[in-house]
Amino acid sequence: MSERELSALRERAESGDREAVDELIQLAAELGDLDELRRLAAGGHSAAADELIQLASEQGDFEELRRLSDGGNATATDELIQLATEHEDLDELRRLAARGSSTAAEQLAELTSH
Repeated sequence: MSERELSALRERAESGDREAVDELIQLAAELGDLDELRRLAAGGHSAAADELIQLASEQGDFEELRRLSDGGNATATDELIQLATEHEDLDELRRLAARGSSTAAEQLAELTSH
């Protein structure tokens, strides 16, 4: 897709064209364009947030998942707990448990009981 076509797609999306939004989300996900997904997610498009979470999780991007989780996204919190558990990141699990996540507390207890 050329820059001109991408600009036209963004304009259609910004004017409320739902098909353009969906196409833009799909394209950004395929390209791994986190910035575009962040912009769309910030605009209230939950599908963009879902794609952003999936990409961040696949890439092991703690920072992005933490940002989304701290913003109140429960799915991001779940993915962050899973990633932290896989990497045995006790500090991250402690942080999440301190924020009230019982799942993080359970994972932390399991990892530290060995």
